[in-house]
Amino acid sequence: MERMMNGNKLKDLKTVRNIMFYGGIGLLAAITLAALIIIIGYILANGLSHINLEFLTQEPRRMGKEGGIFSVVIGTLMVTGVGILIATPIGIAAAIYFTEYASNGKGVIIIRFFTEILAGIPSIIFGLFGFAFFVIFLGMGWSVISGGLTLALMVLPTLIRATEESLKTVPMAYREGSLSLGATKWQTIVKVIIPCCKPGILTGLILGIGRAIGETAAVMLTVGGSLRIPTSLFDSTRTMSVHLYILAAEGLSQEKTYATAALLIIIVLLINTAANLISSRLGGNDES
Repeated sequence: MERMMNGNKLKDLKTVRNIMFYGGIGLLAAITLAALIIIIGYILANGLSHINLEFLTQEPRRMGKEGGIFSVVIGTLMVTGVGILIATPIGIAAAIYFTEYASNGKGVIIIRFFTEILAGIPSIIFGLFGFAFFVIFLGMGWSVISGGLTLALMVLPTLIRATEESLKTVPMAYREGSLSLGATKWQTIVKVIIPCCKPGILTGLILGIGRAIGETAAVMLTVGGSLRIPTSLFDSTRTMSVHLYILAAEGLSQEKTYATAALLIIIVLLINTAANLISSRLGGNDES
């Protein structure tokens, strides 16, 4: 009887601990979600009313006090696009090499270690490097290409890590089956492994785009702050995050500040939503 009572007490204690543990996790998750909703709701509530056709189609005037944000949006898309176009093939190729070709030697371990360190470096360090190397040493000046190359360096660790983890989820039987049918290593990677990893690769790509769009310090030091629409990759421009920072820091226009922040949030939300939809469809197609 005593053993049974002691056993019941232990079970009750474990149950209480589990309830407290899961309750604590749920409370912390609720606090995080509430903070996110408050921040996004506050910005949207103050900014949506100032977003109109004039704001979206006109170029900024008087350093952003008047006019719209059209040239800034174009500059953001160009800089982000250049960075993603450069980082995507390099990141995917590096992940394929680490997973499918390289052995777990010291060289690969060192490269992976520094890749993880690269992901934790503050953005201002990337900006200083981009300013010293791309802007000054290579003579590219404050331009779209300088900012794009700097963003590519920032996005690479995220893209490599996400692609590598996605490649590891592909069962070894898929590789063995493809090779047993006479396919080469490269054919197996292109025709079998990569199609199975589309959702994971897309997730890493979207995470990289989100970081690139919201980056301020690195872009400010490499792209410049011109409000004109860039006509080439060697022209200076201004991204939305930099424009938002200048508007807020210098107090040029509170209305334009909230409107720019709200538009930036909407773009990021649309990108993430589209990525989730595409990822779920690709996942469903792979399962079928």
